[in-house]
Amino acid sequence: YFWPLDGLRQDLLPRGADVRKEELAEMVDKEMAATSTAIEDAVLRMDEILSQARRDSSGVKLEVNQNIIGSCSDLMKAIHMLVTAATDLQREIVDNGRGAGSVKDFYAKNSRWTEGLISASKAVGWGATQMLESADKVVTDRGKYEELIVCSHEIAASTAQLVAASKVKADRGNKKLQTLQQASRHVNDMAAVVVSSTKSGQMQIENKNSMDFSGLSLIKLKTEEMDSQVKVLELEKQLVNERIRLGELRKKHYEMGGIPMDSLGERSLSPGCLKKKPS
Repeated sequence: YFWPLDGLRQDLLPRGADVRKEELAEMVDKEMAATSTAIEDAVLRMDEILSQARRDSSGVKLEVNQNIIGSCSDLMKAIHMLVTAATDLQREIVDNGRGAGSVKDFYAKNSRWTEGLISASKAVGWGATQMLESADKVVTDRGKYEELIVCSHEIAASTAQLVAASKVKADRGNKKLQTLQQASRHVNDMAAVVVSSTKSGQMQIENKNSMDFSGLSLIKLKTEEMDSQVKVLELEKQLVNERIRLGELRKKHYEMGGIPMDSLGERSLSPGCLKKKPS
């Protein structure tokens, strides 16, 4: 089951400052609305993926699919609440800050903040569409479980970006800002649940299809063991290098999006920024 996501995903790709100042007011409303619509569609499509999974799978595979898709659907709903809270705060900031000027003038005068808001909104919506596609692939055995985990981390990072962009011009005690921050924490909690359910499901599937070495000779076992050690060392080295590369990519992304680095903190910049909520 496939949906034409390419056009939507391209529209939501973070592009930074790609509009003229006089167009910023219209662009902010457009991007926030597009993100909200994309997430609403994603929630409905998650239900379709789950229905298809129930028809096409059974046993352990069905249990795993239901847990993963259920957690992804909950995450989408949490993201929708986040975007709604961000939109409410953004409108209040504009109403309180524009004085006698027009909304268009306020956005143009604060173009750097506006561009950061647009970029952050795009990043959140894009992450949601990526999550949808990855979930579809995992359920139909065309994708990797790791893709869902990466999407969860990306959504957590883009959530931090949206909150940072929104609160730049908000008073610390602003109730709508507090609502947004609470929504952000909920998104992070739900993203952590996706990671947890995905890892658990992956282990269930792998245990079901556990490797059988009973037919190997002693020499063959030793050869396989040495090959495995070599692969572990290679992967560990690749992991270290890729973490460094990811950190630099993320810094550049925030820089292009106009998000102050000191407002994000180290946690949102680190590759593994999700922690499972204590039980």
